[in-house]
Amino acid sequence: MAQAKKTMTLNLTDAEMTVLEELCAKKDLSKTSVVRQALKLYQLVEQRLEKGDKLFFEDNKKEKAEVMML
Repeated sequence: MAQAKKTMTLNLTDAEMTVLEELCAKKDLSKTSVVRQALKLYQLVEQRLEKGDKLFFEDNKKEKAEVMML
């Protein structure tokens, strides 16, 4: 059964809109799809951090940097 959908207005700066549009073009997705994916990712990160996990980026030299979330 499909979930009911709600509409919202999102105010972005020009720079934020540019980032969103670039991601849409790069991924061949709609703005709605990109925002939904971003929300899912943010939710996953929050759940893991709440469990005490840490988030890291690792470069091609295997050097790690911890990502600090607000």
